Amino acid sequence: MRIAVIGQSLFGLEVYCHLRKEGHEVVGVFTIPDKDGKADPLGLEAEKDGVPVFKFARWRARGQALPDVVEKYQALGAELNVLPFCSQFIPMEIINAPRHGSIIYHPSLLPRHRGASAINWTLIHGDKKGGFTIFWADDGLDTGDLLLQRECEVLPDDTVSSLYNRFLFPEGIKGMVQAVRLIAEGKAPRHPQPAEGATYEGIQKKEVARINWDQPAEAIHNWIRGNDKVPGAWTEACGQKLTFFNSTLNTAGLVPEGETLPIPGAHRPGVVTKAGLILFGNDDRMLLVKNIQLEDSRMVMASHFFKGADSSALELTEEELATAEAVRSVWQRILPSVPEVEDSTDFFKSGAASVDVVRLVEEVKELCDGLELENEDVYLATTFWDFIQLLVRKLRGEDEETESIIDYVEKEANKRTLQMPHQLFIGGAFVDAEGAKTYDTINPTDGSVICQVSLAQVSDVDKAVAAAKDAFENGLWGKISARDRGRLLYRLADLMEQHQEELATIEALDAGAVYTLALKTHVGMSIQTFRYFAGWCDKIQGSTIPINQARPNRNLSLTRKEPVGVCGIIIPWNYPLMMLSWKTAACLAAGNTVVIKPAQVTPLTALKFAELTLKAGIPKGVVNVLPGSGKRCGQGQGRGYWIMCA
Repeated sequence: MRIAVIGQSLFGLEVYCHLRKEGHEVVGVFTIPDKDGKADPLGLEAEKDGVPVFKFARWRARGQALPDVVEKYQALGAELNVLPFCSQFIPMEIINAPRHGSIIYHPSLLPRHRGASAINWTLIHGDKKGGFTIFWADDGLDTGDLLLQRECEVLPDDTVSSLYNRFLFPEGIKGMVQAVRLIAEGKAPRHPQPAEGATYEGIQKKEVARINWDQPAEAIHNWIRGNDKVPGAWTEACGQKLTFFNSTLNTAGLVPEGETLPIPGAHRPGVVTKAGLILFGNDDRMLLVKNIQLEDSRMVMASHFFKGADSSALELTEEELATAEAVRSVWQRILPSVPEVEDSTDFFKSGAASVDVVRLVEEVKELCDGLELENEDVYLATTFWDFIQLLVRKLRGEDEETESIIDYVEKEANKRTLQMPHQLFIGGAFVDAEGAKTYDTINPTDGSVICQVSLAQVSDVDKAVAAAKDAFENGLWGKISARDRGRLLYRLADLMEQHQEELATIEALDAGAVYTLALKTHVGMSIQTFRYFAGWCDKIQGSTIPINQARPNRNLSLTRKEPVGVCGIIIPWNYPLMMLSWKTAACLAAGNTVVIKPAQVTPLTALKFAELTLKAGIPKGVVNVLPGSGKRCGQGQGRGYWIMCA
């Protein structure tokens, strides 16, 4: 068919490319005018292909179609208008002109939510199902006959961005192409929209995004995530307007201890904790916010809200200055409307959009040899100089958080001083068990007490699982490449080798192993195990599967292997470190996070292993260790995570 594409953005670009691959002739592309000197990607791609591109600022005036616009459109002879992402009002003279009319993509299950903020309202209302609709355009607002709908589950912590990236974008492109295919085959349905359940809610704007605190925690969470990024749900506190982002109801194991944040109208004051800002609904349930935008537009981590800005600027080395200038060139390419990128240049105020954030992060990663950088880092450091300071701190390996404090037990053995952690290891920190409960770990060779070890309680299991779940779903571990994951496991194996005599001595003391056997087998095979699985990280691949009944070149079946999530690992007493390594290395290589319960009688090498994961740079929360009894701590196997026993 001869198709006119009317739209914009990467979504419009992908639909355009897929339609051409399907063999359709795109006779013209209508997109928005250039913004800050930057052309829309749909228009850029069409121009490369030699397809006529039109950038009308408007299609009508005073409700009437502009004659010259209609004339230019009609000259193309389109048989169908495809509007994959259209933010302009298109007059009916254009909509009805083609032989097959016009089809439009809408990011909701019509008629549940109509209007430009449909995705927002899906989240604000707490809908369990979301999706998109492709409908036949008419003179109403999202009221035309339905052609095709697809739905998906809305997850508890979904935001507009996550829902769009996970489903609405990739499946929406497929849906648009399928809709055109149905039209070409004469099989496209026209189902009138039902009046029952039809809604229309206004566009979410900053002035109406204020949080109503007189409602349950889930409703507050839905309001915040429904307004996430744009326009942002806000409240007044500490004499200024605070905007909240990245909300979650996953607060299992969190204790509301920290500095209070009084919020007028809130059921209870907020609490700034290490995990973020804990807020309360009128049902006394908690929700957690991880980022706060201040009134001056600066974004800060909620956990750092009461910490003053670091006034001590880093003094850059010559090599770091060269890196800064290379990054300045990246900014200059992304911000062509800025004559010169200065230290005070603000990335977003200079016209950058979310797609530019992705580009900046990827280019800086490539420039800095795979440095782990997140999109969120750009939002936290929006000016060029602040971004460089953040970048240099990461390159130097400086952690903004305080270094983990380890309360060692020191013991002289085997002509060396052993430094042994003895507390629980949760979320990257050594902490006491609930109620400061402890027990004695015994040297089996003479019955003497080696030291007191924290005795994990059921509540500690909840905290560890919550930390592992957060690290899996929101942390760096799930975002870094498989190759970088392998690099960290190789580094961990190297550290285990550097500490092999200490590990073997601890194993001999705590498990009664012969030292030479512990050195060669318990520790030596553990090191080999981690190196083996480190090499597997970037080789865990799916496969294609033959389909007997498939027509040639039309069907493809494939598998994709993904991590399962949080793995609970229970270790026996006889080979404590080696059995830990067999199971933990495989889980980590696959991208999972772990909660390890060593045998109650042999916990010390597991805790020393936890210390080495910190030194190796394994992200916090990926590995958690809970010494304790099987009766109490081990019963956590029924608390919502997968258990791998020996």
